[in-house]
Amino acid sequence: MASSFAAVFFSSAFAACFAEVCTIPLDTAKVRLQLQKKAALATGGGGGTTGGMLGTIMCIAREEGVAALWNGIIPGLHRQCVYGGLRIALYEPVKAFFIRDGDTVAGGVSLFAKILAALMTGVIAIVVANPTDLVKVRLQADGKATTVKRHYSGALNAYATIIRQEGIGALWTGLGPNIARNAIINATELASYDQLKQMFLKLPGFTDNVFTHLLAGLGAGFFAVCIGSPVDVVKSRMMGDATYKSTLDCFAKTLKNDGLPAFYKGFIANFCRIGSWNVIMFLTLEQVRRSIL
Repeated sequence: MASSFAAVFFSSAFAACFAEVCTIPLDTAKVRLQLQKKAALATGGGGGTTGGMLGTIMCIAREEGVAALWNGIIPGLHRQCVYGGLRIALYEPVKAFFIRDGDTVAGGVSLFAKILAALMTGVIAIVVANPTDLVKVRLQADGKATTVKRHYSGALNAYATIIRQEGIGALWTGLGPNIARNAIINATELASYDQLKQMFLKLPGFTDNVFTHLLAGLGAGFFAVCIGSPVDVVKSRMMGDATYKSTLDCFAKTLKNDGLPAFYKGFIANFCRIGSWNVIMFLTLEQVRRSIL
């Protein structure tokens, strides 16, 4: 059982890291869009990053260099090694634990059991990985167009500076919305991928191949963005701006100052990011699993 868990963990971590490298420019654009505030936009602030995802990417590349689109890649890989590995490796064991009489449907696991298992693994994984997420967001947010500049020289410097200036507990800043975001998105991604794949395989003409994995991964990404965008915005703002006192404070101020649409700010960028991330990650994971398991 241990070797099986280790194999799933490492294959999941590899797939998640590969997807991260491919899609982090979209994530950087998403974070910048989510951190924009209405007041800054009204006064012409934001460094010209108001043209949506593509405009934001082009602005970052033009003003800060193409490499700036990969800001946060090191803590991003740290995060995927921990979070990506744990959430997927724990999914099947936890799902098996939650299966009870009535939790199976026509010989398969019920959707409720899948959602419950993914919620639990998302919480466990992000509690461990929150410091990597915080550093990633701060490195991504620390650009010419942002009002709060911390000038970290790199990921390790960011970890050290945060601990020195704000205390070790600051590494878990935004843990509340991060737990909510990752539990919800993990439940949506893993449960919907599992359910969609199972559904597709019952349809005539579908087999357990790349096309099925691609469709299931894209569907998982779409559902994750639709459900998780509001908590994702709150998480990014709390991690990028230390002035918020709590999750509720961030939610209330965002709603009051920027309106309800702010919770879906960067939606297209987020869907492009999470949709493509899920497709790449699940395709890679399925291929790696077949090779080593």
